[in-house]
Amino acid sequence: MEWTLELIGVPVTDLDRAKSFYKEQCGFRVDIDAPFFDGARFIQLTPPGSRCSIVLESGMPDAPGQSRMAPGSLQGLQLCVTDIEAARAELAERGVDVTPVTHVGASGWAEGRGKETWTSFLFFRDPDGNGWAVQEAPAPLAER
Repeated sequence: MEWTLELIGVPVTDLDRAKSFYKEQCGFRVDIDAPFFDGARFIQLTPPGSRCSIVLESGMPDAPGQSRMAPGSLQGLQLCVTDIEAARAELAERGVDVTPVTHVGASGWAEGRGKETWTSFLFFRDPDGNGWAVQEAPAPLAER
């Protein structure tokens, strides 16, 4: 049996502002923007090439045994790309406040692209402060 990660809830204060950020600035595809029932809205967006989507929602009851995250409290979401510098340029061109490309090694973080595979990153936040990392991968997901 496969256990596929397919949807991650991103806590935001303003659905339309967040939808615009993820669609227009990050280039995510809007899959669904619909009410589940009166007073509840569900917006599903998918990063280009991803098998996992994010959801922005309001008016939904908490799932049994789950608690609601505060807007901006989700940290560590990670996207992978095959060209970190091109990804940074695209995000910056679209108006995303993105960090310089950095790399991680034994002595911590340093500016610039890493020499080792998987060590180059950039970081950004959505309008609510939810934190994203973008990591350079050696090949597209389908080839790994």
